Amino acid sequence: MTFDSWIEAIGVRTHNLRGIDVRLPHHAIVAVTGVSGSGKSSLVLDTLHAEARLRYVEGFDPYVRKFLTPRDRPQVDRIRGLTATLAVDQRNANSNPNSTLGTLTGLEAYLGLVFARLGPLVSGNDWTGPLHPAQFDPYSREGICPGCIGAREIVRADPDLIVSRPERALLDGGSSWFGQGRSSEELALSSLAKHYGIDLERPWRDQPEEFRRAVLYGTGGAEIDVVYTGSNRRKGTELTYRTRRVLDGAVAEIERAYAAASAEAKPIYLPFLDRRECQTCGGTGLGEIARTVTLDGKTLRDVTDDLVHEVQEWIQAVDAGLNEAQRTVGQVLMPELRDRLDLLIRLGLGHLELSRGAPTLSGGELQRARLSAQISTALTGLTYVFDEPGAGLHPAEKDHLFQILTELRDAGNTVLLVEHDPDLITRADWIIDIGPGGGRNGGQLIASGPPAEIAHHQQSVTGRYLRDPDYRLRRTQRPPDGSDGWLLLHDAVAHNVSAHEVRIPLRRLSCLTGISGSGKSSLLHQVIAGSVAAALTGEAPTAVSSITGLDALRWVTVADQRPIGRTPRSNPATYTKAFDLIRPLFAGTDAARSRGLDSASAFSFNSPGGRCETCQGLGRVKLDMQFLGDTYLTCPQCDGRRYGSDVLAVRYRGLAIDEVLAATVTDAATVFDEPQPLAALLKAMIDVGLGYLTLGESGTALSGGEAQRLKLTKAIVRGRGGRDPGLVLLDEPVTGLHPADTQQLISALDLLLDRGHTVVIAEHNPHAAASADWIIDLGPGAGPAGGRIINEGSPQQVARGTGPTAPHLLRLTT
Repeated sequence: MTFDSWIEAIGVRTHNLRGIDVRLPHHAIVAVTGVSGSGKSSLVLDTLHAEARLRYVEGFDPYVRKFLTPRDRPQVDRIRGLTATLAVDQRNANSNPNSTLGTLTGLEAYLGLVFARLGPLVSGNDWTGPLHPAQFDPYSREGICPGCIGAREIVRADPDLIVSRPERALLDGGSSWFGQGRSSEELALSSLAKHYGIDLERPWRDQPEEFRRAVLYGTGGAEIDVVYTGSNRRKGTELTYRTRRVLDGAVAEIERAYAAASAEAKPIYLPFLDRRECQTCGGTGLGEIARTVTLDGKTLRDVTDDLVHEVQEWIQAVDAGLNEAQRTVGQVLMPELRDRLDLLIRLGLGHLELSRGAPTLSGGELQRARLSAQISTALTGLTYVFDEPGAGLHPAEKDHLFQILTELRDAGNTVLLVEHDPDLITRADWIIDIGPGGGRNGGQLIASGPPAEIAHHQQSVTGRYLRDPDYRLRRTQRPPDGSDGWLLLHDAVAHNVSAHEVRIPLRRLSCLTGISGSGKSSLLHQVIAGSVAAALTGEAPTAVSSITGLDALRWVTVADQRPIGRTPRSNPATYTKAFDLIRPLFAGTDAARSRGLDSASAFSFNSPGGRCETCQGLGRVKLDMQFLGDTYLTCPQCDGRRYGSDVLAVRYRGLAIDEVLAATVTDAATVFDEPQPLAALLKAMIDVGLGYLTLGESGTALSGGEAQRLKLTKAIVRGRGGRDPGLVLLDEPVTGLHPADTQQLISALDLLLDRGHTVVIAEHNPHAAASADWIIDLGPGAGPAGGRIINEGSPQQVARGTGPTAPHLLRLTT
């Protein structure tokens, strides 16, 4: 294949890239490869895509452009041949609880248009007048239920849940809402008791009705004198506050706080709330028109609650039943709907409901949903950027994905893949291999050329795996012999999973396999994790009838791919609690004491005092891009260093606190060899292949796989520190890992087994599955066609069975 034009990036120094010169052909599929942390994303996302975005911003008015500084640009001498880019990556998880697969892909809007246009024309509908698409929009004023405002449920604070133990005093175990110091009503409680002349130490049920009503429902507009004290921890002083105000009561306070809370904070209030399905809309959240207009016997909510492949069948039935007049309207909409649904099915998402919440999608599913939305625009002349598009796909499903990428290229676009999967890399037109290692050991251009050349490049780690696609992971397997016992879950039922018995060997590595939608995640999270967690706390599990072998376990933890935080403030140092061990080291130095910074809180970028107040410790300030996503620019006050000058003047072993956050985990491990808990944390992060990450890397910039491996780090530290045997579960842990890093991860899991713990992974990667001690293969299909255990046993036994997983295991076990 010959190429006439190129994207050229000269002197790229972004992050760990070492001034490399790179040429990428236009109108080709280009795979950028390398081990984790080598600099792939730095080149593709943080240089090429970032530069294209900034060039677009430069077309804005001068007010916006004045915020851009040289530091905000990618570190590169020049870039030629760069077209407009469209990036779909895993680093921006969707946490909006209202976002669904249907809204992400635009299908819900198209369906609303179909119902609005065809609804009045189809017999059986009472609405004969013109309808508007907004009346079928669950997020518009015209389309939502007036009873629940589109929430599908009525949420009310329940007095019996607020005060769950009325036989006790309110602040002595009577209520888990009061006594936590999080309630403004609690601050006024003593004043309220004084106002009514009652003793707070009496049991709640013995208090006067008037007082109990005031605590729960407020003072009814009457003001009372409120006095409470608060402490200033930095100054070591106490302040007394006096005011006169109306109390709203705990019921109103909880309902107000729940309504205003972010998605991750809402669970705090759930124990005090009664949630019931809205009777007005029957839990659909839709207005009367959207609830009653039907096409082929289904309402809009019926359709969005269906699986994607079922919606495709429904569209065909609707289309077949249209008369000539109706077809004139439908022919404009139906082809577009069919094409979008077909694309989702080809991308391995046919087993999901359109109403499936975006926050519940895996990183790979979310990315492919975004990919389908972008591809559906039918734009040409673009550079598409995809970050591991094959993540979460079974080997049997990758052909469809690559065919779609090929169609994009053939339509006149350039396709850039940040990819680890040899199956996809070997089919690319051109490969850019970055390495040789991660972090400071990477950042070099190792090889550039077609796959056949890279496969025989002696310095390319990736080439080694392209030469031998049937490579084996090095691991001494531990065949279950019954000596350590079994965990048996009986009569398992969850989502599409139905199994008489699920057998998991204790102190072994088990792997759940099967195509997308076969039931792996349901089995892992609901059946195994949910049931074991419930049983260990004395509750009755809901997904199984009983569990045998539970006495061999003391705890269970799940390392999933959900983000470690919802804001840019979260990072590996704070999530793992490593920063809690680092800050006191700085506070204990002579330089800190001489400046009055002897409190660890002075070295927190989340607390006032030591941080830069211009950016509030973030190191960046947000620039509102209106209809585009927000852009963060370097803070002009601290120059991105997060802290004030006094704090930055304090050094520990030669490093300032911001330099610690900028250090990689590997570099930090050489500095912090004590205290022992900190050294153990850093070593565990290196063991799971995260040595290249910087301690201050924003949590929102981490891929799903990186977030998961941080959670695995905490499990390893817990497993090392205690003798109680536990159960560790991971959903697709190999996602985002180069084959060389996969070897390191599998070795880290063996560390848990060595200490008597049990590990279960759900995985598509056949190399990881082939290295397991026990396999449970689900299928044979997806959705209703899956959910059954079709094979179980050693990898060699499952390889001789039937189903889509067996042939991929066979070539790795014979």
